[in-house]
Amino acid sequence: MRPTTLLNRFTSTEEVANMVLYVCSEQASGTTGAALRVDGGVLRSIA
Repeated sequence: MRPTTLLNRFTSTEEVANMVLYVCSEQASGTTGAALRVDGGVLRSIA
């Protein structure tokens, strides 16, 4: 099964876990109102 994403691969569980760690860290303290998608580009547009 070939992925049809912008990155041409599936997102790994490690990549998702890294985003969760980032959001829960002090490094993300200035991040507000952001939609942080970790999907490899599966959803190409919202509209």
